[in-house]
Formats: sequence, structure tokens, C-alpha cells
Amino acid sequence: MLRKLYNWSSSWTGTIVIVLTIIFFIAQAFVIPSGSMKNTLLIGDMLFVKKFSYGVPTPRIPWIELQVLPDFNDNGHLIEGNRPKRGDIVVFRYPKNDSIHYVKRAVATGGDIIMLNNKDLYLHPVEGNEYVKENYPKENIVEAGGKLFVKNPYKLEHPGIHNDPKVVKDGLQPYQLFDMRPIQIPEDETFMMGDNRDHSNDSRFWGTVPYKYVVGKPWFIYFSWSKDKVIRWDRVFRTVSSLEEDMSGKELEINHEKGIY
Repeated sequence: MLRKLYNWSSSWTGTIVIVLTIIFFIAQAFVIPSGSMKNTLLIGDMLFVKKFSYGVPTPRIPWIELQVLPDFNDNGHLIEGNRPKRGDIVVFRYPKNDSIHYVKRAVATGGDIIMLNNKDLYLHPVEGNEYVKENYPKENIVEAGGKLFVKNPYKLEHPGIHNDPKVVKDGLQPYQLFDMRPIQIPEDETFMMGDNRDHSNDSRFWGTVPYKYVVGKPWFIYFSWSKDKVIRWDRVFRTVSSLEEDMSGKELEINHEKGIY
């Protein structure tokens, strides 16, 4: 029996089935295409996406994006699972074109209220005022309309989150980068933002991400190189959390490219 299994797995058919099973249900390779997540994730980071972090997405054949099974649950997932949590880095399908993958950070989930004022992000969690008092430093809490908001709730824990001081409110940059009126996140949807806040094409421009488009979360970087094809050995086989630990308390040097990406 084991001999037959070994022979089958060594065949072309067996190899293809095994590879597709891994891609469909366990992990899929993903390359960071832009600088919207600097310096948490860099252009040229090649990582494995953990496909079972938020359930199991309805399988598609990579490269041609052919869906191989119907969406039985009408939520983009063969097996339903947990939803993204605040602060998670999430790989998802771009809601305007679901053949394109994006990677951003979840900054608000269903029922939360968020707003932007002069680049600062303010969060009122769905759990309410008492939750804010119990879980966030007093100096970071502000009141507006009877609700308590947390100012920039993720920057301390995730040091890669930053703004570009060269981007100023001069009328040349989109309004969404600086100010946004309070909005409540729809149930089962997530508001996504890039860590490179002033250069990220994210939910500020095209809206929240429904659960059906969620794919998974970064597992670890298996290879990384710069635009000049220089291998970044210090990032190979690293998890996002370990990279963030290295960045904590350090002054990051970031070279920004112009534009939203």
C-alpha cells in the first residue's frame, strides 16, 4: 500500500494533485508587488500565505484564476472560519477586480467606527466606551460625540506603520490621505490600510473588504531581494512578527516613491 502511494505521489499526476492540494488548502506563494506596506513588508519579499487562517477560500487554479468549485456558501469560502482581527496583515482579493491580490493591515472590523483627521487614525471599537477605557492608554483616548476614540491604535505595536512627512496637504494629494469623516464598518467587512500610510491604495479610496474576498495572512518570507536583485538574507525565513520585533524602538530609514500604490 505504501509502495503504491509512493509510486503515485512520484508520478506527474500525483505531483500535480499534491501541489494543487497545498495551494488550494494550505499555502500559496505571494510576492509583494509595491511599497504600500513598507517597512513591514518590502517590494521583493516572497512569502507563503497561510490559506486556512480565516477558513478555506473557494479553490482557484493560480495564474489563470480559474475557480474549480462553486461558491457553495456564497461567501467565497469552502470552509467558513474566523474573520480578520484588528491589526492583522491580510492577503485578500481586490474587490474591484478579484483576480488581483492585495496585502494590507486590517484597521477596523464590522461595527467599528473610524475617522481620519490630519493623517491620524481614530478608532471607536464596536465593543464601546468601557472597552476603550480598559484596553487603551488614557493619553491616546479622545471623545467625540459621546464616543471614545483611540488615536493611532496600531503604531506602537506595529512599528512599520508610518507617514511620509514630505506628503503635505497642498491640494495635490487625495483628500483621503488626510481626513475622513466617521464611518461605521459594515458587518462582516474589514477596513484595510497600508503601513506606508501616505502611499497606499487601500480602503480609503475603494471601500471596505467583504469576507468573501479574504484569502489568508502572511506565514513567513521564504526569499527576498531588492530591485537591484540583491538578496536580503536577513529577511529569509522570517515571520512578520519577528521582523516587527527587530524594528521596535528603532528609527526607520524609508525611501518613498511618489504616488499611491
